[in-house]
Amino acid sequence: MTTVSAVMSLPRAVARKAATKDWERRVRLVRPMESPSVALSLMADSHWLEADRERFAAAWQAELAEVPEFTDSSIHIVAGLLLPIWKRLPYESTRVYRLQTDAGERIIGRRVSPAWVAAALATEAPTLAPENAFAALMDGRTVLELAEGLQLRRSRVMSANRIELSGFTDTMTDRLKADGLFAEIISWKLRLFVPADAGGIGVLAKVLERYPVERIAGREAA
Repeated sequence: MTTVSAVMSLPRAVARKAATKDWERRVRLVRPMESPSVALSLMADSHWLEADRERFAAAWQAELAEVPEFTDSSIHIVAGLLLPIWKRLPYESTRVYRLQTDAGERIIGRRVSPAWVAAALATEAPTLAPENAFAALMDGRTVLELAEGLQLRRSRVMSANRIELSGFTDTMTDRLKADGLFAEIISWKLRLFVPADAGGIGVLAKVLERYPVERIAGREAA
């Protein structure tokens, strides 16, 4: 697969290695719906190619044409008599929503995350659909604790939000990479991330299938 995109040099988006004081040059890949930054040294081994203005414009318009005008998403509202359970609701937001459906039904209540719903309804190990887990993690207020000591959470890396997997061992690394996670060495430490683009949901589904969710925890958004 060949991918064409605009590439911008980011003189401020660099990572310095503390001991050697070397600077890592990074570039930003500009696409219609995302602008991830990557190390310049990785570009030679990727599918990205340099393109002139005409070729880039054609590729940009082709990808833009595939972006839907609207997207559908699900939200969860806790409605009814809220006062008795107010302290059990998520603490990060106390906003009350007043909604009206297309059928005319009016709903007043507190919005909660899919992760909170799964934890509240769980009788044993919580279950969370990959797309809901992805949304909850990217929101930054949810930590997923998985089997075998793994943990998923949102991390801020190089001025971008990423879903990071921690707690893995050396013997797990190759399998996790094969499932679609990508690795970066930051401050001499290997770190694994779930892609933050549209393909991330599929990668996350493989991880959750292999290492089921054991606990859903809340956190302050990072």
